Amino acid sequence: MKHFNYLTKDREEKTFYRMPMEFSKDSEKELLALTLGACLYMPGTRPNICADIVNQKHDGLVSMVLCLEDAVSDHEVYQAEMNVIAQLQQLHMQIESGLFSTGELPIIFIRVRNEEQMRNVAEHLGSSIHVLTGFVFPKFTAENGTGYIAALRDLNEQYSIRLYGMPILESAEVIYKESRITSLLSIKKLLDEHYDCILNVRMGATDFCGLYGIRRSSDSTIYDISVVRDCIADIVNVFGRSEKEYVVSGPVWEYFYKEERVLKPQLRQTPFTNSLGKEGISIRKEFLNEYLDGLIQEILLDKNNGLTGKTVIHPTHIKPVHAFSVVSYEEYMDAISILEGIGGESGVLKSQFSNKMNEMKPHYNWAIKIVSKAKIYGVYHEQCSYIDLLTEQEQVHI
Repeated sequence: MKHFNYLTKDREEKTFYRMPMEFSKDSEKELLALTLGACLYMPGTRPNICADIVNQKHDGLVSMVLCLEDAVSDHEVYQAEMNVIAQLQQLHMQIESGLFSTGELPIIFIRVRNEEQMRNVAEHLGSSIHVLTGFVFPKFTAENGTGYIAALRDLNEQYSIRLYGMPILESAEVIYKESRITSLLSIKKLLDEHYDCILNVRMGATDFCGLYGIRRSSDSTIYDISVVRDCIADIVNVFGRSEKEYVVSGPVWEYFYKEERVLKPQLRQTPFTNSLGKEGISIRKEFLNEYLDGLIQEILLDKNNGLTGKTVIHPTHIKPVHAFSVVSYEEYMDAISILEGIGGESGVLKSQFSNKMNEMKPHYNWAIKIVSKAKIYGVYHEQCSYIDLLTEQEQVHI
């Protein structure tokens, strides 16, 4: 598996100064945690999961979550369980028979409702569990988390496999101010004890908003909802500390259909016209019609606030998330300069782009992150940018 594997070799060489690396579910944990990018959620009731994976239906898809929780109504739970089990067994058979390569297998997680369901699904999967990368734990707390992680470790031992957990922080005790810090610190303590099997920390901004009867509009981002913005800041504060850092992923963007626009578009016209002229204006209009300008604005805010990757619920969201995950040439060269300058005679150097100062110690952790992301997502050529990937032709089937 590799990001942007739908590009032709020629297009790849024209776009990337440094190519994205190949990875799999067996890659080193620290790198694997960065690979998820746009993690596509789909209901466990979906009938063509295996076929969509084998046929590579969605360009750019590298990670997915099969949901047995909120995306499935209570009366559909058994049907969804049986369908997910059958779909993954089919996928495993395709691999075992040589009809599908493990090198093209996306990172697959199952979002379960509780520990009991997790154990039950695993038991029915049998050897087919080897197509999984792990399980997603919804409404995660220090109390229910102990059972989830114990079950995960039991499965790893039983099947001689390395499965990861991804807790979702979305409960009332996390968003309510009077209990938030105590809750986050207790969750952090539990995760630290099992650091080797926790891949990402995710957040459920929709659930947070629901506790207040709030829903952001397509003209705004989650950072415009102050009560959620404050909670995101505290989550990053606790889990993003460099001494024992977790990859924290951005919340879901809910919109993908046209509707009446209230505010001005948030996607500048100049980058599109500079790159593609009149054609660029037309492509920009398509993004505005699909409300991808709001998504892009939120992706940039995610990035500025220390979040990596994003939960998505529609395949049209995959390309924007990944296009803005690629490291720019300027970022990469600054990062290399900082890492090479550590231990040198100077604590600060002017960037080769003559537009900023690079301080060796304060910017060191940033530089480490940039170089790690460059391995996974690649580095743009100096003259290239997100425009080159956003405008790449792709077929998305809904």
